[in-house]
Amino acid sequence: MSKFVKALVTEEIRSRYADVTSACVVDLTGLGVQAQEKLRKTLRAKSATLEIVKNSLARRAFAGGPLGPLGKALEGPCALVTSRESLIEIARLLTDAAKEFKSLKLKQAILDGDPSLVTVEELSKMRGRRELLGEVAMLVGSPGRAIAGCLRSPQSKIAGCLKTLADKAA
Repeated sequence: MSKFVKALVTEEIRSRYADVTSACVVDLTGLGVQAQEKLRKTLRAKSATLEIVKNSLARRAFAGGPLGPLGKALEGPCALVTSRESLIEIARLLTDAAKEFKSLKLKQAILDGDPSLVTVEELSKMRGRRELLGEVAMLVGSPGRAIAGCLRSPQSKIAGCLKTLADKAA
């Protein structure tokens, strides 16, 4: 491939992944065509894409951007999985697919441009955005519920005592 063509392809990769901050790297070696298509279809249903990239060109394109640290994971035959939605859900889907397709190898992932890479298995065990927001909402509301319970408790005891006194008087 000539230098001019490499520059064009690198620029195309850079523009395609310019706004992407999270991605997983997988190895599809040994996976048959039908299995690959099944995996791609499953990923497409979750609005994710799987694309085989040339490592050296991808490293050049990712350099200096949010996917720059992912260049270290691009060793050997690689495919890049990206999604506009939660990458944690996609990582869970990939770990399930790895159990189904034994030759699918899960490599590294980057989440929200964080320079430290994690394995796809570790990423799949993390809690997603919805789970974290639910936990925060529960923690925010918990002191209010505790105070309301304390305030209601004496009232119910007094009401019970008054009812008992009324029953005795009648």
